[in-house]
Amino acid sequence: MLSRLTRPRAVAVCALPVVALLATAAFAPLPFSLTQPGMTANVLGKNQGTPVITISGAKTRATTGQLRMTTIEATNPDTRVSLGDVLDAWFATDQAVMPRDSVYPSGQSTRQIERHNTEQMKESQDAATEAALNYLGLKDDGIKVTLRLADVGGPSAGLLFSLGIVDKLNGNGSGGDLTGGQVVAGTGTIDADGTVGAVGGVSLKTQAAKRDGATVFLVPEDECSDAQAELPKGLRLIPVTTLKGAVSALTALETGKGSVPSC
Repeated sequence: MLSRLTRPRAVAVCALPVVALLATAAFAPLPFSLTQPGMTANVLGKNQGTPVITISGAKTRATTGQLRMTTIEATNPDTRVSLGDVLDAWFATDQAVMPRDSVYPSGQSTRQIERHNTEQMKESQDAATEAALNYLGLKDDGIKVTLRLADVGGPSAGLLFSLGIVDKLNGNGSGGDLTGGQVVAGTGTIDADGTVGAVGGVSLKTQAAKRDGATVFLVPEDECSDAQAELPKGLRLIPVTTLKGAVSALTALETGKGSVPSC
């Protein structure tokens, strides 16, 4: 048993390794990435001077409003993230801490990661085109769709690509735009059969959407709670599970006929 006089010194001596450990942890690299709201792009418009969606083999229609795909920005895979960085981001509403492996494939170089993200984007674009043409019943009509979006990787723009193709070819089916002239943003992967899949960083993407003028945000249904976590005021969430459901929801919103789902 330590006496009253010797206990403080003993505690202080024992604390030295703990302080050293904390100091080391504060500066040691951790397996996390710091993320924040990224750029958005209107798939109905141009990106770096080039149309995002180009369609040949079918008549297209002029559109109003915007369909904005959303992104997050993450620290470079080679960036050393310290405990201090993590703590700062943890308490910031416009930043998030994510496991590095959920942002970048593990065990790959920066060049390999860039190639992987580019491949995912290409696969997403192919699936988005097939989903849109399947939905419209135009798969075998010889229509060619080209999608271009510079400096963006990954599959999470799939839903918005499909909606953009549908809007340019068919609108809401009654002569109007899917957007109803509004700025609609969203995120979600898509399969060729039109199934919408979950993505990461939804709460940051809603902030990017609001920053760039959106009033409506399409979110994969399974991520409603994540989207609500830091939802900007004035941004309406619409949960979706399929391309057909997303078109129906936007049409109901634009025409005032039918129900619009909510989180």
